[in-house]
Amino acid sequence: MPQNIQKLMSRFSSISLEEMNSVALMKRTDTKFVINKEQLLAVLSKIDDQYKVLEIKKDRIMSYSSLYFDTDDNKFYNDHHNGKNNRTKIRQRKYVESNLCFLEIKQKNGKGETNKSRIPVSDFEVDLSKSSTAFISETTNEVYNLEPSLWNGFNRITLVSLKNKERVTIDLNLSYKMNDIEKKFENLVVVEVKQERFNRNSAIVKALKVLRQHPYSISKYCIGMVSLYNDIKYNVFKKKLIKINNITA
Repeated sequence: MPQNIQKLMSRFSSISLEEMNSVALMKRTDTKFVINKEQLLAVLSKIDDQYKVLEIKKDRIMSYSSLYFDTDDNKFYNDHHNGKNNRTKIRQRKYVESNLCFLEIKQKNGKGETNKSRIPVSDFEVDLSKSSTAFISETTNEVYNLEPSLWNGFNRITLVSLKNKERVTIDLNLSYKMNDIEKKFENLVVVEVKQERFNRNSAIVKALKVLRQHPYSISKYCIGMVSLYNDIKYNVFKKKLIKINNITA
């Protein structure tokens, strides 16, 4: 991790995982922005008095690892690609510093809201257990034949607003892997503002606007799928890939 990012994060007051639970926002509106690390430095330098940063065991930049699941015909990916309003993503995510692992289901509805459900699991399950399969069926009201589709790793900074019910996740150093194929986006930063309703007066939204950065719909899962698989349709994501390449060049 670049020292200048580490240094900037030391200027923020900290918040514990327990304290952050009051801003869980399991039902929320997510607004994403795509920037590079240089722009991230500019944003962080303007908002250090507006947010607290999550700190766990003296770490403020956390490591995350995820295993995504999809059907054999990539239903979840294709639903997103085809612009379906009601769509689902299923993954297992490990919070490395906390040594916690969860099976997580994200369901997006036509109103732009995201509902997130999860249960703890002992560790990654390449073959889903009976309890995990049951949880998926109960939550989605569907029976899927799921298999691993993508490994994803990244570092995350989590901010909590001092004024509003708002969390911000900042994901960087994204990497993807599947079947011995790997892709890294070392200069890409995905900022996600999580609120009950989108608030343009958010401090970080204002700081991004100064840099002429506006909300941009992007899926880390879909970008990873496009980067690793040659046999899936991706014409809808061509412009997004070009934008990512331009930002990170």
